[in-house]
Amino acid sequence: MIRLFVALELPEAVRQRLVGLQGGVPGARWVAPENLHVTLRFLGEVDEPTAQDIDAELARLVAAPFLFSLDGKDYFGAGRKKPYALILTVSRTDPLQALRDKIDRAAVAAGLPPDDRKYRPHVTLARLRDTPMERVRRWVTEHGPFHAGPLPAERFVLFRSHLGSTAAAYEPLVTYPLTGLV
Repeated sequence: MIRLFVALELPEAVRQRLVGLQGGVPGARWVAPENLHVTLRFLGEVDEPTAQDIDAELARLVAAPFLFSLDGKDYFGAGRKKPYALILTVSRTDPLQALRDKIDRAAVAAGLPPDDRKYRPHVTLARLRDTPMERVRRWVTEHGPFHAGPLPAERFVLFRSHLGSTAAAYEPLVTYPLTGLV
């Protein structure tokens, strides 16, 4: 079984800017710069034949390149007792949502169930453990607003996630160009 997800990569210069935001939050496990990305669809644990079917379906996908922006800091877990991730929000655009929807349909065509969760585009900066809500809120407001972009989305990537004892490592498996007309 292999653990897969589909994502947009971030330019190196943007990833280095994001590293500058990391720090000063107790209980945070910061994401390594090379692992920062915008998830389009988490696919989960699949067997090799299903992974091959996913690749074939993604390779058939037609979408045009587009621009997107990172536009703020936030966290996941507002409705829970404890926050669980620090994130950067990604501006929701029609082309981004359309690509995400096409990837979900490709996953379904490969035999996976549809992802019925509401898509909230973001970049995960840190996963949290026992971090006080007050400290998370302070981090969100500390450095003022954050913006990066517009950034080009000219391709998307099928990644394999290797879970480790302290952090996951992400391995790009296949890159799919965005070259089509919609």
